[in-house]
Amino acid sequence: MVSKIPHKILLEESEMPTQWYNVVPDLPEPPPPPLHPGTHEPAGPDDFAPLFPMSLIEQEMSAERYIDIPGEVLDVYRLWRPSPLFRARRLEQLLDTPARIYYKYEGVSPAGSHKPNTAVPQAYYNHEAGITKLTTETGAGQWGSALAFATAQYGMECEVWQVAASYRQKPYRRAMMEVWGATVHPSPSELTEFGRALLAEDPDHPGSLGIAISEAVAMCVGDPNTRYALGSVLNHVLMHQTIIGEEALLQLAKVDEVPDLLVGCTGGGSNFGGLAFPFMREKMAGKMNPTIRCVEPAACPTLTKGEYRYDFGDSAGMTPLMKMHTLGHDFIPEPIHAGGLRYHGMSPLVSHVYELGMVEAISIPQRECFAGALQFARTEGIIPAPEPTHAIAAAIREALACKESGEEKVILTALCGHGHLDLAAYDKYLSGEMVDYDLPDSVIAEAMESVPVIA
Repeated sequence: MVSKIPHKILLEESEMPTQWYNVVPDLPEPPPPPLHPGTHEPAGPDDFAPLFPMSLIEQEMSAERYIDIPGEVLDVYRLWRPSPLFRARRLEQLLDTPARIYYKYEGVSPAGSHKPNTAVPQAYYNHEAGITKLTTETGAGQWGSALAFATAQYGMECEVWQVAASYRQKPYRRAMMEVWGATVHPSPSELTEFGRALLAEDPDHPGSLGIAISEAVAMCVGDPNTRYALGSVLNHVLMHQTIIGEEALLQLAKVDEVPDLLVGCTGGGSNFGGLAFPFMREKMAGKMNPTIRCVEPAACPTLTKGEYRYDFGDSAGMTPLMKMHTLGHDFIPEPIHAGGLRYHGMSPLVSHVYELGMVEAISIPQRECFAGALQFARTEGIIPAPEPTHAIAAAIREALACKESGEEKVILTALCGHGHLDLAAYDKYLSGEMVDYDLPDSVIAEAMESVPVIA
């Protein structure tokens, strides 16, 4: 019997959500506040003012459940939104599973990932505040590409510090940013005091997101025309991404489906929060009861192995302290880790709901992720970015468990980007060069030694 559920579930442009969802007011306990790095007192708007325009600071600290999306942002969103929701029917057939697997595909954006969902509003609000230039960091290059695209929409400058290992491995990511007008540097760089010190110790330093953040922040502070933009972690960033989950709710409703399991890859938390938070709202309201599962790499397991502590968001200790799961702001990920999801910390909001027991977390080694990616690509046709391969692997695990048990679960994930510029990682896997890396506890303990002790 052929299912009546279509392979592709679309929304009309007129059905695109016009508000972002802020999960904070609905949580049973408020998340711990960020702290000033010097006084360890709760950070206020003035502490964030050197980095962000006041409109974004207000969103970061907002207690409003819904925030209207400006019309100028919706106009840019319409270049690719609403994004499609697919039923992975051919993957289901390969796995011979009774499970129904759905994926929300964010690779249709100009930058090829979910990142423009927040890059565009961040550029817009800065432009409205009279800011002419944004600085940022990028790891795998998805975020830098998205911000370069977004700043181009508003005639702004964009300067990007790309983690050196990624800068060397992915020259076409740099080229993509430069096509949209951005200036790109490997990090650590000779442009900042912090970068010069690291390069003096190791001229081939692989870099980290924490280091790149420090450099981007250092080059922004003190210039009244420049601000900093962050691609994940912070509350306002996750809120901008909730358009993913809001659209997915509408699309599943069109086919009378409700997820039993929601899985999302989790690095800094923006893709996961963007998909999961609207479904978490419905779960808290008693309208559905999905299991919500974070999936992270075994090489950078912040939720499953990190400590829940106040820590800096950057390696130089320039940012406010955030209560989050962390591997320590001095943590340097292994260059053999092929994908993104390399950040030392986890979004404070995702960390908070994990501590409340509202979500689960697992880590998966990269060879299993790429094996699942090949199954996905050879059935569904899309080559996934390395990041969502973690969620694909978790979805496949669950689908095979359903095959054993006979359960007809509905599994939902977000395919947060395509892997067209990540084929070097696939080449390593196909040639047998890719190895798994399980982060040793000793490495975490060493990185945690520099984490502040907050009374």
